[in-house]
Amino acid sequence: MASVNDLHDLSALEQGELVRRCEVSPGELAEHYLQRIEKLDDVGAFVTIAEERISTCARSLAVKPVGESPLFGVPTAIKDLNLTAGIRTTFGSAAFEDFMPDISDNVALSIEAAGMISLGKTNTPEFGSPCYTEPDVAPPAVTPWDRTRGAGGSSGGAAAAVAAGLVPVAQGSDGGGSIRIPASCCGIVGIKPSRGVISGSPMYGDPVGLGTSGPLARSVRDAAALLDVLAGRRVGDPFWAETGSYLEACDRPVGRLRIARFIEPVIVEVPVDPEVERAWSDASALLESLGHEIVDVPVPLPPEAVPTFETCWAVLTALSVVPPEREHLLRPLTRWLTERGRAVSGPEFGLAIGAMRRYAAQALAALAPYDAVLTPTLAVPPLPVGAIRDDADPARDFDNQKRFTPWTSAWNVTGMPAVSLPLHWTDSGLPVGVMLAARPAEDELLLSLSAQVEDAVGGFTRRPPGW
Repeated sequence: MASVNDLHDLSALEQGELVRRCEVSPGELAEHYLQRIEKLDDVGAFVTIAEERISTCARSLAVKPVGESPLFGVPTAIKDLNLTAGIRTTFGSAAFEDFMPDISDNVALSIEAAGMISLGKTNTPEFGSPCYTEPDVAPPAVTPWDRTRGAGGSSGGAAAAVAAGLVPVAQGSDGGGSIRIPASCCGIVGIKPSRGVISGSPMYGDPVGLGTSGPLARSVRDAAALLDVLAGRRVGDPFWAETGSYLEACDRPVGRLRIARFIEPVIVEVPVDPEVERAWSDASALLESLGHEIVDVPVPLPPEAVPTFETCWAVLTALSVVPPEREHLLRPLTRWLTERGRAVSGPEFGLAIGAMRRYAAQALAALAPYDAVLTPTLAVPPLPVGAIRDDADPARDFDNQKRFTPWTSAWNVTGMPAVSLPLHWTDSGLPVGVMLAARPAEDELLLSLSAQVEDAVGGFTRRPPGW
């Protein structure tokens, strides 16, 4: 067993096993990570630490029987977009800098029900819109592999926290890549599950169906265990998918799969960095060595789908309810997207949703013969803080984001599950993720394949400077 000082070296599942065997208490685990956050959070991971709630939760867990989740008693964190009763929730915006919700959403309730301890709220950009995490309410979230470079977004704080060993696992959310982008930037595993696997209760703030919560972790099995915690429907959900045991799926035989692949960017024409191409090519070879068939396919979404997605994205931004007297506190990008969204009429929005679902159906039909799809996660390795953001020209900012993330949003459109795996590092030590996706509701197959890949490379064992 690791000493108390080395608990963070263990996986989340190993830490849960120590709790189950009464070799460490939930309170001791929480205190260990709180000390690490105090000393080591130079990565912009946390916006708020929930100290009073942590103490109360740890005391209650100390007297309750161990629950069914193997993550009972394990610390985690909740993204600052998610409602947490009695804990400050800013949505990454100065307009909500002091907002205190009186209810918790499904994510927070599921984590609490599993007996996990949330240490606080992780950093996110305003309303989770950009693919970088540089809000007005907190320092930028950076990758612990190079603290001059961004952690990605919008779950940048969550990814930075996991990668730096400040929590073993964390929840993120993903409407256009916001789990997988920071997972790639921070060298960890990030899973966007199928549409309907995790409930959006009680707010249901995304009527389009692009967004979902999901796990960030340092291993596939830890991510699967957190997905088991988060998965499940609640009464009133507009979308749902049957769920099983994602952790058990990690140990199932995969068999020989047909895996489609493409590297051409989907949403914008942009050069692909040689390191990214190498990561994708090496992943192809690895999958072939595991007995899978690799098939080159054309991009399954047409260029015409991009403006349709952007219309929906702008309307979703405009749906953020900001008091008129506080709108001047919004970032330039948010104001620009809000203006675009408000210019869309109700019928135009309805037509855009219908068009997007037709594009999704065409893509799903094209990919139906294949068990999985392989693409890069990002077009380049992590970029310096501020390289994407452009407050003076929000349109250029938005274009920069598309050039950084030309693949991830495709699977939000189709509702397919997708994962970014940390399979490559540049010579200078920067992580480069590779993305796998599967058919809708075949999350268990995606987890089985991802675990097979992780096992084949000997596990994702690299740790960043300052660990």
